[in-house]
Amino acid sequence: MDDISLVTVVFMLPLLGVAALILLRTLSDQAIRWTALTFSLVTFAVSLLVLREFDSSVVGLQPSMTDHWNWIKGDTFTISYYVGVDGFSIWLLLLTTFIMPIAILSSFNSIKERVRLYYSFLLMIEWAMMGVFIAQDLFLFYVFWEVSLIPMYFLIGIWGSENRIYAAIKFFLYTMAGSLIMLLAILWLGNKAGTFELPVILAHMQNGSLVLDTNTARWLFLAFAIAFAVKVPMWPLHSWLPDAHVQAPTAGSVILAGVMLKMGTYGFVRFNLPLFPEASRHFAPYIATLAVIGIIYGAWVSYAQRDIKKLVAYSSISHLGFVMLGIFALNSAGIEGGILQMVNHGISTGGLFLAVGVLYERRHTRMLDAFGGIWKVMPLYSGIALVIVLSSMGLPGLNGFVGEFTILLGSAGSDVLSMVFTALAALGVILAAVYMLYMFNTVFMGAVTKDENKNLPDLNWQELWSLVPILIVIFVIGLQAGLFFNLMDSSVAHLVEQLGATATAVAGR
Repeated sequence: MDDISLVTVVFMLPLLGVAALILLRTLSDQAIRWTALTFSLVTFAVSLLVLREFDSSVVGLQPSMTDHWNWIKGDTFTISYYVGVDGFSIWLLLLTTFIMPIAILSSFNSIKERVRLYYSFLLMIEWAMMGVFIAQDLFLFYVFWEVSLIPMYFLIGIWGSENRIYAAIKFFLYTMAGSLIMLLAILWLGNKAGTFELPVILAHMQNGSLVLDTNTARWLFLAFAIAFAVKVPMWPLHSWLPDAHVQAPTAGSVILAGVMLKMGTYGFVRFNLPLFPEASRHFAPYIATLAVIGIIYGAWVSYAQRDIKKLVAYSSISHLGFVMLGIFALNSAGIEGGILQMVNHGISTGGLFLAVGVLYERRHTRMLDAFGGIWKVMPLYSGIALVIVLSSMGLPGLNGFVGEFTILLGSAGSDVLSMVFTALAALGVILAAVYMLYMFNTVFMGAVTKDENKNLPDLNWQELWSLVPILIVIFVIGLQAGLFFNLMDSSVAHLVEQLGATATAVAGR
């Protein structure tokens, strides 16, 4: 085994943090909090080294940041520890390591029971989510995909709100059911190819040694797509999401919206498009239809909510519909916009859940009609919340605008989608402004009409330092989006070239 790369180092650090929390039994609750935060900050720092070493001119996996050795070796198959980063995964890896310290810090004052177990689960879920984004072996990917469910199940079920058990079980059963269908597809494909390693399978397909007939490829596409669509979640497979978000503790909602939902959208880019290019083109209009329905449905239902957290939860369905529309435009602008919007949604919606958590800790209610005039009482908090709301709406100069504009550009220029999809998606942008401004006006503007709101304290240091990094990244992406596109250009261009070659071959038959 060669020297371990930075990718494996950053991947293993949260697991070391879990071991430290378990073994150091004499730590006080406060020491446990700081230990977890320290490990998450070190993980983020090392991930920045990965970013610094990333070579944007390399099309596939970064050679210096790939680890590959046998994990389970049998007579007929081998499962490998095969990990690496490329233009598809680098920003999602960074998103994970960025969100986790914020989620941990946001819990400092709210979690007072089973503190060691709580922070162990947070670090474990970071480890599993990073595994999903860096795994290059299909079976290894599936292991991390499933492992990530376990800590989130307990985070909701133990530290959630009044209906937490129902929400936790619903979350687990929905995502597990879709995943089992994907497992069958992975086993079939691995047996057919003689390996579970994604780069090897793709190489076999390109050199003609592995050929899937059209019907088989389409069925495999659907098997993967169902698992990913549940996780996104796409309409109509979304019903688990509002319950999970509303019942989860603040950090759980931040992680779920910030990173975990991106496992689904990432899966489409990583597996469905390169493995089944003909099926991707065939199903693109159908998936885009579901995406547009989700955009409008999520926005419409968001406006009807009176629970702020449920409003933000339904907004995720709408925003991630944009991501799916961009991916299945099947061109560079759409796919790059979709990947960037994965990051944007994680930042903006994660920030919104943090903002809701600040109010909930003070009032222990999330109802819109319980507030009003908060700007006069908490001006610092309100100013930060306004920027996050505007970023979620897609205001020019902030992160959300760049992603949505690029997605609409890709959709308009797609050769598999009509302009109807673009027009309907643009309507979703308008609806997002409606429900977000309605929420902000109800909560923050006007007179303070409730006595309980007249003496609410503004942000404390812990809350401020949870929100400030979100604020910084919102402006960095909004003003310097080219830095983010540059790292994915080569990988996306290669993928689009594969999709185009497939279209040419199909047209020639």
